[in-house]
Amino acid sequence: MADLLSVEHIRRTFPRGGGEELLVLDDVNLSLKEGEIVGLLGRSGSGKSTLLRLIAGLSRPQGGHLSYMGAPIEGPVQGVAMVFQSFALFPWMTVLENVQLGLEALNLPAREMRERALAAIDLIGLDGYESAYPRELSGGMRQRVGFARAVVVHPNILLMDEPFSALDVLTAENLRTDLVELWGNGKLPIKGIILVTHNIEEAVLMCDRVLLFSSNPGRVASEIPIDLPQPRDRTSPQFEDYVDKIYVEMTARRVERMRQAQALGTAGIALPLHHVSPNQISGLIEALAAMPYDGKADLPDIAYEQELEVDELFPVAEAMQLLRLADVEGGDIRLTHMGKRFADGEMNERKEIFSRALVSHVPLAAHIRKILDERTSHSAPKTRFLDELEDHMAEDAAEETLRAVVSWARFGELFSYDDDAALFSLENPT
Repeated sequence: MADLLSVEHIRRTFPRGGGEELLVLDDVNLSLKEGEIVGLLGRSGSGKSTLLRLIAGLSRPQGGHLSYMGAPIEGPVQGVAMVFQSFALFPWMTVLENVQLGLEALNLPAREMRERALAAIDLIGLDGYESAYPRELSGGMRQRVGFARAVVVHPNILLMDEPFSALDVLTAENLRTDLVELWGNGKLPIKGIILVTHNIEEAVLMCDRVLLFSSNPGRVASEIPIDLPQPRDRTSPQFEDYVDKIYVEMTARRVERMRQAQALGTAGIALPLHHVSPNQISGLIEALAAMPYDGKADLPDIAYEQELEVDELFPVAEAMQLLRLADVEGGDIRLTHMGKRFADGEMNERKEIFSRALVSHVPLAAHIRKILDERTSHSAPKTRFLDELEDHMAEDAAEETLRAVVSWARFGELFSYDDDAALFSLENPT
């Protein structure tokens, strides 16, 4: 099958303070063939949404080549439409007017615009709501309007940027099922779809191929073909095998990167941290310690039980691994001896375990504590540590890393932080 889209060696940067640049995408390659749904799966910050904007011609790369049906992409592409995470509807327009808006750039006669818009509304399951305003619709119905507005232009490629993530579980499932059915029956006037998602089961349910993205910078780390007929049964062993395979692949790469950084001595205080709260860590530890897991679980199982997606589960699991409260390996998460002690302990013992783990395994926390111990005032401004971090990472990553350590240190009572004064200090200096 011919390629609808070709993405070759794409590089994208954004300006940073001091004339530097933040590398968001590096050497990204992918293709989309006619009749395919390709999923882009990875955590926030891996550049997936940025890549969609490049494909749509809404921004330009600093390197590489993008082509649509053999022609270079040098601006907005008429044969490409996008559905966003937010509904992006105009509240003063009716459903019909919102859908017709997608046709205005085509300079069609008014009658044809109305006929095509009504057909799209009917196709997407909103027949009868043509005169309704967005405020009168549920979240799922508003997202259906977004789909209708995208398909009404009869695009060759539909780009979907987490289109189900703002919906409740049942509404999202219903909309996914309807979309897959329309696609499978050939009723959608579309030749190929690219879906950005954080939901592993969603990717396996809908996609023919899944590209796993790594972060900092975003790259295609691996590609997994999904060789299952549609419609797919979530409860089938084959479906579960694909879900497990993706979990194993994603966790293996994350664990390996952390180990390499620590082995090379490059982690140090410059190890980027994701801000997950001690309550999230405690909650997952308690869930793992309870039956039926008894200290060990498959990541897909615990994700389903706790209603967590990749972007929610992995940062908590990685924090637990960093603190040596759990081991993550081969798609499984297992509490360590200290993790089990934490689960069984009273609050004071939990705080003590957490504090020791911070000093032993989180270099930035130990560094801040050392500076505060050494200073006569036992205090230091936030800028003292933020400037150090920004020598090694982007400003937003430095802020998040520092925010994570502050949250963890407060729980472990390792040191205090006054947000108004932007000041670190020791409550009880020794």
